[in-house]
Formats: sequence, C-alpha cells, structure tokens
Amino acid sequence: MNRSSQLFHDSQRVIPGGVNSPVRAFKAVVGDPVFVQSAEGHTLIDADGNRYIDLIGSWGPMIVGHAHPEVVAVIQEAATRGTSYGAPTEAELLFAQDIVDAVPSVEQVRLCSSGTEATMHALRLARGFTGRDAILKLDGCYHGAHDSVLVAAGSGVATFAQPGSPGIIAPATLTAPYNDLAAVERHLQATPVAAILVEPVAGNMGCIPPQPGYLEGLRALCDRYGALLIFDEVMTGFRLAYGGAQERFGVRPDLTCLGKIVGGGLPLAAFGGRREIMQRLSPVGPVYQAGTLSGNPLAVAAGRKTLELLRAPGFYERLEALSAGLEARLSPIVAKAGLSMHRVGSMITIYFSPVAPWRFDEVARCDLPRFGRFHRACLDRGIYLPCSQYEAAFLPATLTDHDLDTLAAGIAEAIDASVSP
Repeated sequence: MNRSSQLFHDSQRVIPGGVNSPVRAFKAVVGDPVFVQSAEGHTLIDADGNRYIDLIGSWGPMIVGHAHPEVVAVIQEAATRGTSYGAPTEAELLFAQDIVDAVPSVEQVRLCSSGTEATMHALRLARGFTGRDAILKLDGCYHGAHDSVLVAAGSGVATFAQPGSPGIIAPATLTAPYNDLAAVERHLQATPVAAILVEPVAGNMGCIPPQPGYLEGLRALCDRYGALLIFDEVMTGFRLAYGGAQERFGVRPDLTCLGKIVGGGLPLAAFGGRREIMQRLSPVGPVYQAGTLSGNPLAVAAGRKTLELLRAPGFYERLEALSAGLEARLSPIVAKAGLSMHRVGSMITIYFSPVAPWRFDEVARCDLPRFGRFHRACLDRGIYLPCSQYEAAFLPATLTDHDLDTLAAGIAEAIDASVSP
C-alpha cells in the first residue's frame, strides 16, 4: 500500500469518508485519492513523491500557479501584523474598490469566506429586496452546500447525494434545464420568483457554455417578470476575463457571487451588485448578513496581490492562447476516439460521449465508468484532472508549450487505456 492509500485508510477513522469534501474521495473514479504534500506553479507532489501537471488548481483559484512568490510574500507579511481582527481594515476598502473597478455590474460589494456563503447571502438579499420567496436555479449548476441550492446541483451532488437528500429543505426552489429559456419562462409565468441563480458558464456538469442568446434571454426574462438575475461567478470570475463571464459575454446581472480566484487561494468570497440592492443589507438595511472572519487580512492580501498580477498587460491573452493551444492538440485525439469536448477560455472538459452535452441530463448519459478508468490512467501518466465527469478542468497561466505537448500525449494514451476494464 502506498502512502496516499495508507493516509486515506487512516483518515476514514476520524473523518467521514476520509475527506473533508465528498468529491475528494475519488468514488466516481478508479483507485484511492492522491494525498498532496506540496505544490508549486502547475506541479503537484503527492505523499509518495509523484509529480503531476495540475489541471484542477484547487478547483480554480490557482490561476497564477501554486505558491506564487509574490502572493506568498504578501501573506507572510500580513501574518506578521495578525491573522484575524474581526474589525474593519483599510485593506478591505482597497480590495472592495478593486472588485468594483473590475466587475461591470458591481457597484457595492460585501466580503465573506466561501462561495457557499456568497450565494446563500445573495439569495437572502434577493428575497428581501423583492419581497418574494421563490428562487429559480438551473439543473446542473452548483452554488454551494446550502439547502436552497442543493437541488439538481450537478458536481459532487450528482455523484454522492440521494435524490431529495436527507436534511435538505428547499420548498421555494424551482429548477429548469440549463440552456432552455422556454422552461424558465413557464416558471416565471406561474410563480413570482425573487431571483434566477445561474453559472453563466457551467463548471459543475463539466464545462458547458451558454448557447447563443441564453444569458441575454435570462436578462430579458428577469426584466419582464420582476426577478433579479444572479450570476454565480465563483468559478468564472477573474478567470474568463478580468471582469468575469459578464465581461466576456456582455450581459450584466443584478447581483454577482465571487470566490476562488478572488481570494488568491485562501478562503475568501464576495457578493455584490447594484447599489440600491446592496443598500438593503444590514447595517443600513433590514436584510441581515454577517461573518466573523469576513475580510480576513491574510485572504485579502492574497486576493489583492492576485488581482494585481491578473492586471499585467497581456495576461488574459496569453492564457487564452495557451488554452486554445491545448484544445487544438486535443481536438483530433478526442474526435478520433469518438468523444467530445467543450472549452470556454481556460475551462475545459473532455466528455465521454460522442456529442458534446448542453444540459445536465445529457452529461448524465456519458460513459461514467470509462471516465473513471481514464482518470486513473491520467494519474498514472502524471496528469491531475478533476475526479468526476461533472467537473471542469482549469488551466493555469504557468503552462508552457512543452507542457501542452506532454498533456496531449498523456491524455491520448489515457483515452486508449480507458477502453476496457
């Protein structure tokens, strides 16, 4: 038994399932999970000393690479002044201004500590602002682990949760298929909805783009029926463009949820939007929201430095070129194998289906056992991919052309190796 497997075995005695987030358990793929020892740039090193090209990047935030020296330096410097205050700081003000300057729809922003918190608070605010109870989410979009959104949520929920999972209470949550405007309108006609919550590019049923006109259609429907449009940009924010998916697609939501990259790899998230909506939050308005660790000084320091690095001239152009380069290398490999693929910016997924899906129910029809064998074959070749067909991969800006060649060759071998058990 290797050290990762031994650690996993030992962890199960004191941690439910041996992991602190279900998807890490590798239940949807072959073999035991990899226990990470360290990471730098786009390289992970596991407890057995194996090295991997990391295409997860802590599920998105490590866009400038692991342990970036400038990010590490500001975290270290901030720690010398204290690790938490539970009180306001100038750095929070400057960081909030960075976010307002970056994200087109955000006029005011409130910091919190996780993407789950960001979506939970944004929905409460939407209900308080509109005076309506119902929300509408799209099948396969994952918005964190709170009751209102753990319905048809894709990602780990699709793998681990029972239908109507025990403990989940979501009586005011409506659902509709992603990329289906007619289904959305039927709900809006029948029920007063406070908000539509959507990943503008889905990342929790693999990477699925919005079809042309879809986001624009959601915006128009919200305006017509008096609902707020909330973009969950926890994955897409600062990844698909400096201003997120809303900049890339030119559609402005009423509220935006941010996480992952915004914290520079530390636990930090945010939600923001139109001033008139945000002014309904306490202490200036009646909608209560709070968090003792919100605006943690280490996380704010890491986030501010990461955003500074992202503002470097040509950063997103180089990342787009790298991502397009990997897609160009993989396209003939994927097509030859009778598989399919979606890419939006630096988010990408190979689907074990001959036709690339556009909806959650189509992802569910992929060859999931073969994906599990493919994932293990990739690990054996030093490629660390998401351990579920329902998760997007994220490319870091530290990759080189040589890395792209290595990835293409390894993925081609892994696809061939996955054909039979």
